[in-house]
Amino acid sequence: MTYTYEQLKSMKVDDLREIAKDIEHEAVKGYTQLTKAKLLEAICEALDVDTHEHHEVVGIDKKSYKSKIRELKVKRDEILSSSSRDGLKRVLRDIHRLKRQIRKATV
Repeated sequence: MTYTYEQLKSMKVDDLREIAKDIEHEAVKGYTQLTKAKLLEAICEALDVDTHEHHEVVGIDKKSYKSKIRELKVKRDEILSSSSRDGLKRVLRDIHRLKRQIRKATV
């Protein structure tokens, strides 16, 4: 049976040890003495389960926001290289605002 990281994480240590008992992999050797955290890592490695939780951005077009941020960063660098600092604060605030909107939309 294939497991997800969330399913394994919510299981009790005894259940994880039952799963580890059937796995023949170097990572789960000595599974009876491992703590839940170490056992979870070992099982994920043995079963090739991704331990990183992926986040989704919902409600906005992240790609367009990222391209706007890149454009603003180029503009920021141009302002910093010039002798005048006119418009720098506005560009920095726009970058910050766009990043915040992306973070708010992340689920």
